[in-house]
Amino acid sequence: MPPLLSDIDGHRAAIWLISAGSIALVLIRPKGLPEAWWAAVGACLLVVCRLLSPASALHAIGKGADVYLFLTGMMLMSELARREGVFDWVAGHAVAASKGSRGRLFVLVYSVGIVVTIFLSNDATAVVLTPAVLAAVRKAEAEPLPYLLICAFIANAASFVLPISNPANLVVYSSGMPSLGRWLLTFGIPSIASVLTTFLVLRWLSNKMLDGPVHNDGKLQPLSATGQLTLWGIGFLAVTLMTASALNLDLGLPAFVAGLLVAGAVSWRDHDTPKDIAKEISWSVLPLVAGLFVIVEAINGAGALGLSVRLLKIMSKWQPLAGALTSGFGIAVLSNLMNNLPTGLVGGAAVKAAAITGPLRDTILIGVDLGPNLSVTGSLATILWLIAIRREGLEIGFWKFLKWGMLVMPPALALALCATLLR
Repeated sequence: MPPLLSDIDGHRAAIWLISAGSIALVLIRPKGLPEAWWAAVGACLLVVCRLLSPASALHAIGKGADVYLFLTGMMLMSELARREGVFDWVAGHAVAASKGSRGRLFVLVYSVGIVVTIFLSNDATAVVLTPAVLAAVRKAEAEPLPYLLICAFIANAASFVLPISNPANLVVYSSGMPSLGRWLLTFGIPSIASVLTTFLVLRWLSNKMLDGPVHNDGKLQPLSATGQLTLWGIGFLAVTLMTASALNLDLGLPAFVAGLLVAGAVSWRDHDTPKDIAKEISWSVLPLVAGLFVIVEAINGAGALGLSVRLLKIMSKWQPLAGALTSGFGIAVLSNLMNNLPTGLVGGAAVKAAAITGPLRDTILIGVDLGPNLSVTGSLATILWLIAIRREGLEIGFWKFLKWGMLVMPPALALALCATLLR
């Protein structure tokens, strides 16, 4: 079907205008409408204006099947944990372990965030850990901001420790995924630099908020039988994802199946479970992701892929340090302007088309993973985190997050990028 605009440059300009406008609306959320609305509207406009064929749009939506399954599995597990009191149980133990110190509670939350991100992915940190942390902070009667920001920042800072730590890793390395040992040799030191630098800067910025004692009534509620089953289910999910990663399989279906199995086991004991969790899951995340996939398909066809390939080939001829910093910070900026999901999709396709290997591909992955710590809508994980805290009646605006992100992200990214050249 021919486009309505006969001039091909006008056709491309219209695609870029609609795509950029849709992503901008996702970021700023006019009138507080959910992000999914604007992504879906942008995707529909591209089809209605005949800038993208319906077949191409459906094909783009189909590309996200693994992501939809992964997110659904994670949201199922999160709702089960919330409903069965796992979050409150974790909160009680975290507060007790802090021994009255807000600073110690900060370190505990950060450490748990590292473990959850590494073995369950950064999306799990946003979806599963955030409610538990908020419950712990409320129980401790402490200022929630620094503890909640841990969940957002560590979700990205530790997201390239393992391939499963961030689904974006599988996008960038869609061809030639290295073995686990090779991955650790490549990203081990950069990950340490990222995690430690993020901790030090965030702890310094939070210093005044961590003064004072932690309230602890000394009461630890026991975990119910279904809560214990859910907790074991979270462990089962972690093992499932690790096994799928070791076998170089997509993570979506294993995560989805694991979530269904655990939900089914809990429902066997409590028949109200399916109805309750289906009602509480934030289903709007799925059309948001689908809309972004359609937008990426359109802008790739409008020249984004070709331009990215040319830039990568130019940077591959530069000195390693210059190429690492330019590619890493460049794609980090793009991730914050248009979210790291579409950026990672374009970047991954460009890496494959340009046959880029070695440090340049590694720094692109780090930019996609860590760069979004600048803004609250830089990554899908932080959008999920934002949705999680909104459900609890809290709001952290774009500018407030940016004030923290401008200090936290750049030094961590710079050190992580430089560390890729040490091997």
